[in-house]
Amino acid sequence: MNPTVPSPGAGITGALEALSGRVRGIVRRLPTQPPSLVLALALNRLLLPRLTASQRQDLAGRAVEIEVVEPGLRVRLELAASGFVPTGPARTPAVVIRARADALWRLMRGIDDADRLFFDRALVIEGDTEFGLVLKNTLDAVGPLWREAR
Repeated sequence: MNPTVPSPGAGITGALEALSGRVRGIVRRLPTQPPSLVLALALNRLLLPRLTASQRQDLAGRAVEIEVVEPGLRVRLELAASGFVPTGPARTPAVVIRARADALWRLMRGIDDADRLFFDRALVIEGDTEFGLVLKNTLDAVGPLWREAR
């Protein structure tokens, strides 16, 4: 194959990458409240009942941002006395978790743990290291959030 002539798939791949970048840029500018509310409701059902009083106290009052990399989707939550609630853009997150959708899905299902995804660079955690470790250790203790029906 002549290296100066692009392969037939190169144009399609480039166009898809450009489109993906544009979509990600649009999604990142959208408000975080609607998807944050959806995730808060899901966590109130899947995670909150499994947390001990001590774990709830350790996680309470600190905002966490989670970003799904491919679409640029971001959610911001905190644990309040009433359960998980969305936080607004004015609230600086204590921890930012950034990962691809497949990595987050594997983490939720217990297929991979946070350490493996972190060292494979599929999961990035930034911010307050101590709080990040408390969050990670709590999620490890609780176990997978989503179990497959058998």
